[in-house]
Formats: sequence, structure tokens, C-alpha cells
Amino acid sequence: MEKMYNVGKIVNTHGLIGEIRVIATTDFPEERFQVGNTVYLFEKNSKKPEKLIIRSHRKHKNFDLLMFEGLTGIHQVERMKEGVLKIKEAQLTDLEENEFYFHEIIGCTVVTTDGEELGEITEILTPGANDVWVVKGTDKKEKLIPYIADVVKDINTNDKKITIEVMEGLLD
Repeated sequence: MEKMYNVGKIVNTHGLIGEIRVIATTDFPEERFQVGNTVYLFEKNSKKPEKLIIRSHRKHKNFDLLMFEGLTGIHQVERMKEGVLKIKEAQLTDLEENEFYFHEIIGCTVVTTDGEELGEITEILTPGANDVWVVKGTDKKEKLIPYIADVVKDINTNDKKITIEVMEGLLD
């Protein structure tokens, strides 16, 4: 089966006309949830994804509200609660230079410019100004590495290796 990537989690229904409330897990919700685009719903108890075509998309507070073709009432979408929306790998778009998808960074080994291996990136936090990479070391301790030019010196997604410059206090 083709690789798929999460773009949103359905948290609830919205109103009575078949809208669902989604928390986007993509940096590109306007692109991913464009009218006419296809997403795949993975429900909790279902093994096979359901192909859905987006009929409408709008923002409401911190949520993306979606409606799908052929689904016109709350009774048809209630079952979707807690489902995950995904796209196929072929639907990924090319990024600008020095931009990466999370799945390209997670799993990379982080080494210092001195050659010391710090561990593997297990998670990416997005607190605000810049992303923060969670690196789990061989000692099972987590280190937080900011994704900024002063720290991150080289990213090689092919070799799954990232080189960083350790600034004073970074690993304390």
C-alpha cells in the first residue's frame, strides 16, 4: 500500500449540515483542504480507508471546518469523530529550499560538528518562532534542539543525518 501522511484529526461535528471540525496536522491546511482535493479517512475500528472529496473548507476559531461530497447531514458524519485524515505520498508538494516535511526530519541522527552522536529526532515541537526538535539520546534522555541557522549546520535527509553546532548552554 502507498505511504500516507496525516493532515488532520477529526475532533467533532459542527452544526447539522454535515460539517466536521478538524485540527490540522499539516503546515498547509489551505492547500490540503482545498475544495475538490481528496483525503482518506481512517476511522478507529476500520482497516480500510474511506476516500473523501472535499466539498467545502472554512476556518472557525482554531479549527478547519470541512464538508465532503455526498455527505449532507450530521447523521452521516458523526461516525467520523476521532478519525484521522491522510493524503497519499503522491499528493505531497515540493517545498522551498531548506524546508522539510516532518517525516523527513523525524528519525534522523543528530551529530555535533565535533562528530559526537547525540541521538535520534523523535518529535518536532512547534511552539512559535521556530520549530524545536526532540532528540532522544542513547542514555534515553531528551535534548531540545532549536531549528535555527546558528545551531543547525547541515541536513542530509538521504543519509538521515543532521549536523549541529553546540552553542553554550544548549545541552545543559
